[in-house]
Amino acid sequence: MSDVDSFDPVAFLERAVGTPSHEDVAAMRELLVDALATHGVEATVDDAGNTLASKDGRESGPHVVLNTHIDTVVPHIPPKRDGDVLRGRGSCDAKGPLAVLLAAFLATDPERGRVTLAVTPDEETASTGAHYLDLDADCYVVGEPTELDVCTAARGRFQGTVTLTGSAAHAAEPESGVSAIQGAAAALRALDSFDDSRGPGVHDALGAPTLTATTIEGGEATNQIPAECSFVVDRRSVPPETADGFFDGLRAHLRAAVPDAVGVTVDPQERTTPFLEAFATSEDSDVVHALADAGAGDVRPFGAATEASYFAREAPTVVFGPGSLADETGAVAHAEREYVDLPEVETGARIATAALRELLA
Repeated sequence: MSDVDSFDPVAFLERAVGTPSHEDVAAMRELLVDALATHGVEATVDDAGNTLASKDGRESGPHVVLNTHIDTVVPHIPPKRDGDVLRGRGSCDAKGPLAVLLAAFLATDPERGRVTLAVTPDEETASTGAHYLDLDADCYVVGEPTELDVCTAARGRFQGTVTLTGSAAHAAEPESGVSAIQGAAAALRALDSFDDSRGPGVHDALGAPTLTATTIEGGEATNQIPAECSFVVDRRSVPPETADGFFDGLRAHLRAAVPDAVGVTVDPQERTTPFLEAFATSEDSDVVHALADAGAGDVRPFGAATEASYFAREAPTVVFGPGSLADETGAVAHAEREYVDLPEVETGARIATAALRELLA
C-alpha cells in the first residue's frame, strides 16, 4: 500500500460533503483537525479561524503552502453517490480539492524545507482568514476546481457604486432641475470607453478586462425630475491593475464624461479585507513544472477570482484541483447539481503528492 493509499481521499470527501459548512464551519473544521490527528499531525486554529499544520524537513529548503477553504455557499445539499460521481454541496468547491491537498500533505515527509496545510474558513464571503495569513512561503498551491489543470492566472473582481446627483423639479418643467438619470446615462455610455483610455490593456494570458453595470436605481416619483440615481459596476481586472488604480481612474473618467451640473461619486464596495486582485504566475515557476511533471493537465488561467490573489503578491501561486466550475450543461460549482468525479479526486491526490515530493526532495 502506498503512502497516498493510507489516507483515503474519497472516504474523507464523502464525510466532508456530508458535513454542512454553509453557515458555520465549526463541524467541518473539527473533521479536518481529527483527520490530521488520526495520521499523527497536530493542527492549530489561529485567531482568524484558519486551520494550520506543518511538516519540516531535515535540511533547509523551500516552504510550500497548500491552501483551500472549508466554507461553502448556501444551501447545504447532502451527498449522494452515483457510481464514480459524488454529488452535493462542496463536492468540487472546494472539499474535493481539500481531499486532494490533504492526501498530498499526509503522504509527504519533506527531505528539506517545509510544507504547510493552511485551510481558510470564509473564502465564499469576506476572506478574512486568507487576509490574516502571513506564512512567508516560497510557493502556494490553492485548491479549487480546475479539472486538474494548472491555473497560473486569474482575473480580479472589484465592485463599486456610481452615484449621480442633480436637483429635483416638476417633470412639466424639466429645465428647472438637473436630472440625475440623464447624468447616469452619460456615465453608462462612458463605461464603454474606459478601457481604451485608462485600462491596463490586454493581458497575454487573461485577455481584456471587463467593466459592466449590473444594477441601477433612481428617482422617487413618476412626475419628478430625479435628484439621484446610482448603479453598481462589476470590474473583472487583469494585471497590473490594482483596485485603487481602477477606482481612481474610473472617478476621473466619469467626471469628464458627465455634465458639470451633475455630481459624480464612485464608492468601492465596503469590505473588511482587500479586493481580490488579478494575478499571474510565470509558467517557468518550479511549482508549475512540478505539477506538470507529475501529470497535471493544461497550464491555463482560472475562470474565477480566488484567495490565490492574496498569496500571489508574495510568491508564485497556482490553482489546482478536481472538479469544474462549469461543464457542457451549465454551472457546476455553486449550483444545485454540484458534483465531482471520484477518479479525478484520486488522480489529483497522486499528482499533488508527486509534485510536493519533487519540490521538497
